[in-house]
Amino acid sequence: MKILLIGGTGTISAAISKLLIEQGHELWLVNRGRRNDTLPEGAHCIVADVNDEDMVAELIHGMQFDCVTDFIAFTPNHLERDYRLFNGKTRQFIFISSASAYRKPSSGYRVSEDTPLANPFWQYSRDKIACEDYLVKLYRETGFPVTVVRPSHTYDERKVPTGVHGAKGSWAVVKRIIDGKPVIIQGDGTSLWTMTHNSDFARAFAGLICNTHAIGEAVQITSDETLTWNQIYQYIADSVGKQLKAAHISSDFLAAAGEKYDLRGGLLGDKAVSVVFDNSKLKRLVPGFTATKRFCEGIRETVAYILNNPEYQTEDAEFDEWCDAVIDAQNKALNKFLY
Repeated sequence: MKILLIGGTGTISAAISKLLIEQGHELWLVNRGRRNDTLPEGAHCIVADVNDEDMVAELIHGMQFDCVTDFIAFTPNHLERDYRLFNGKTRQFIFISSASAYRKPSSGYRVSEDTPLANPFWQYSRDKIACEDYLVKLYRETGFPVTVVRPSHTYDERKVPTGVHGAKGSWAVVKRIIDGKPVIIQGDGTSLWTMTHNSDFARAFAGLICNTHAIGEAVQITSDETLTWNQIYQYIADSVGKQLKAAHISSDFLAAAGEKYDLRGGLLGDKAVSVVFDNSKLKRLVPGFTATKRFCEGIRETVAYILNNPEYQTEDAEFDEWCDAVIDAQNKALNKFLY
């Protein structure tokens, strides 16, 4: 099949690009060519900023695709552009939405594609909902062949997935563990969460490409493994051979204190809520699919890769100081009542 990905070098899309080439597909990528080191050999790269609509339209003139996927569409105007570019040029258009779009506060911990979409805490999620609404309208009124995919917390070898981190990524959290410093975990650490390795995500995604039964549908792709945040951080600590010193702090407090890190959206609108995903629909559409990479295995591989590649060890002194200040504030409040 002839497949076009807009993006192709991110956490999710890099794994998909690699798998599609391995499966023998003709893969085309539209991106700005800034991360060529992650492009799989054999992919055809259209070097362009997709926001330069006229340039992209010229570069794809006369081309037809079996599937087009946009990994970097975040607001409806991005999809309006995509519709102008690809209407009549593809048999399927896949939009990458987000599982954070599901209703918050949640009415229950078990989530399926039938769970309502509503998130008053996070603009990112509300924009994804608006994107889905726009595409559903197109599908119903024009027959535009849309499939919506909702990932949750997906990770790869380049970044350790955490609940709370700074603007420069999660290495600062890992470094705190290595240095024997306390690490912030939202709430009491017992809420439920799911981590999905990008290799598992890619296999499920590939099964949706040109899948007639997926047209007009929304499908979530996650692992079936459910962990508490305490378990997640313990596995990270185990992977560096250090003791975990957990500092459990209220999500509401973190959201108020961490406004510059968008923790209101990232926590109250997502990671502070217990979630268990029901992947029955995915497994009906892609028979035989099962996520096989357990987090304890995947995180060991991720940490080993980062430790062997210093370019991914980005220091963040500002976030480190913020963690110390937040933990100190809680300790002072506790000491006031305990002593």
